[in-house]
Amino acid sequence: MANIIIQGIQFDEKSSFQKGPRLAPPLIREALHCGAMNLFTESGITIENPNIQDNGDFEILDYFDIEDITKKHLSSADKIFTLGGDHSITFPILKAYHQRYPVLDILHIDAHADLYHEFEGDQYSHACPFARIMENGFAAKLVQVGIRTLNPHQAEQATKYDVEIHEMKNLDLKKIPNFKNPLYISLDMDGFDPAFAPGVSHHEPGGLSTRQVLEIIQNIDTPVIGADIVEYNPNRDTQNMTAFLAAKMMKEILGKMIV
Repeated sequence: MANIIIQGIQFDEKSSFQKGPRLAPPLIREALHCGAMNLFTESGITIENPNIQDNGDFEILDYFDIEDITKKHLSSADKIFTLGGDHSITFPILKAYHQRYPVLDILHIDAHADLYHEFEGDQYSHACPFARIMENGFAAKLVQVGIRTLNPHQAEQATKYDVEIHEMKNLDLKKIPNFKNPLYISLDMDGFDPAFAPGVSHHEPGGLSTRQVLEIIQNIDTPVIGADIVEYNPNRDTQNMTAFLAAKMMKEILGKMIV
């Protein structure tokens, strides 16, 4: 059974439009442990397990401290589960992962492809992490699901980096491939339709349902060696709906990681 460390990365300095995701990690934990839900996944696996250690939250002053924190945790655990934070955090996390897991695939669930070469003058913006990941060779394969904001530049970037995109306009979950390599999951909460996840900075209608994302996660049949949940913005939430949804997804993903 894998040893897993949970880390909260409180960072949203590379967000565009609205700040707020840095506030998310403790609120997701609060929802998870408030007593409204138990700690069993739908598959019957409990995450109340001595192999899962929560190392708490880290306020980030320098962006690349995220890489150092993740490296330190990977030195004492097999896998890291991260609560973010805006989506920019995924690049330094995967940079840290590359030494431990030089060949991995990524499943990226999101409304946005996050493949800009640069955004608003910043190559490390939350709109750019997967361009940085792919240009550095940190993933053998990137599969994106739920995309519904693809523009010509990001489409060109997807072709350049051989990204497999499953857009919402013609989504067929059965066409999501079986992954050949160990898998990292990056779940952006705005991949969900705003009806399910109002607490995000960028409301993009026409998104995934809770059940669709659960189906995607539950059908994974390759080892999951890391994951992050990002872009929950508590400032925009309604009655903690998005916090509880993030906690549900945290539980289901950890259930996949622990086996």
